[in-house]
Amino acid sequence: MASHVLIIEDDKELSKMLQLELKGQGYETTIARDGLEGLRQFHAVHPDLVMLDIALPMMDGRAVCQRIREVSDVPILMMTAHAVSEEDIVQGLNIGADEFMIKPLRPMEMQARIRALLRRARAYDPNQSLPTRYQDDFLHVDVSMRRVTAHGEDVRLTPTEFKLLTLFVQHPGAVLSFQHLLEQVWGFEYTTEHHYPRIYVSHLRRKIEPDVKEPTYIQSEYGVGYRFMMKEGAVLT
Repeated sequence: MASHVLIIEDDKELSKMLQLELKGQGYETTIARDGLEGLRQFHAVHPDLVMLDIALPMMDGRAVCQRIREVSDVPILMMTAHAVSEEDIVQGLNIGADEFMIKPLRPMEMQARIRALLRRARAYDPNQSLPTRYQDDFLHVDVSMRRVTAHGEDVRLTPTEFKLLTLFVQHPGAVLSFQHLLEQVWGFEYTTEHHYPRIYVSHLRRKIEPDVKEPTYIQSEYGVGYRFMMKEGAVLT
């Protein structure tokens, strides 16, 4: 079954171009040209991925992203006409975005990033032999249910954040290099984005660590990568 992409973009020419490009790759598409219509279409078509412009009439893209994140973990690709800084990425993570792309979008890069986002969203394989549950007195991760709780409260993660945490939990104690994280979480399309693991790990720590300044779980191996440390008495099954 073809994946459905919701394009929320007020530029008519750009939205039609994106639609034609995606249809040519076998995707189903729906277009919305303002933020409010984007939300209505999101609830109507239940897309597999959302391409979301930041500057929209009626309701801007950041607000739309936040509203979507309140009810769904669908991958969200934000589109912007400006260069993306690390601060922009962090702000995007704070509102629930998975990825940024700068307009005008390059078709091959756009297709690669969409494929990577969809892979992350469908990353769980019920037949895999790796652990699917981690639990201690503070953190609980259930990979099969896609549920994370910290200190008894649900933690909402984007598909990328969830994939990153899953990789850590399923390889406790092992040092995962920056390159390995890029290949396993983001995909081969991102192997030059060397800053991604640092930014996303920092953000993930804010959501799951009891003390961000003294991480309990995701510990740095400086210059190499990160390792996930199980708490004493934790259960991994």
